[in-house]
Amino acid sequence: MVKLRLTRLGRKKVPFYRIAAMEALTARDGKAIAYVGTYNPLVEADKQVTLDEEKIMKLLQNGAQPTETVKSILTKAGVWEKFQATKKK
Repeated sequence: MVKLRLTRLGRKKVPFYRIAAMEALTARDGKAIAYVGTYNPLVEADKQVTLDEEKIMKLLQNGAQPTETVKSILTKAGVWEKFQATKKK
């Protein structure tokens, strides 16, 4: 199963994350199928997240499951609601 989850980058005490699509059994920083965004928790709220919405929507429609953290990031960005709206049609 493909999951959308965070991979950690950055140095000690300065985290930076990439949102990656990878197999569920792959290690946290293992090989990803695709990188679809970034998350930087240390900057201002409006600059924390960058997302490739087209890739994310395609992955979600093909059955990818987001982790709880990625789902909350997608919800705050409004992508999760768009996916739910297309899913109901």
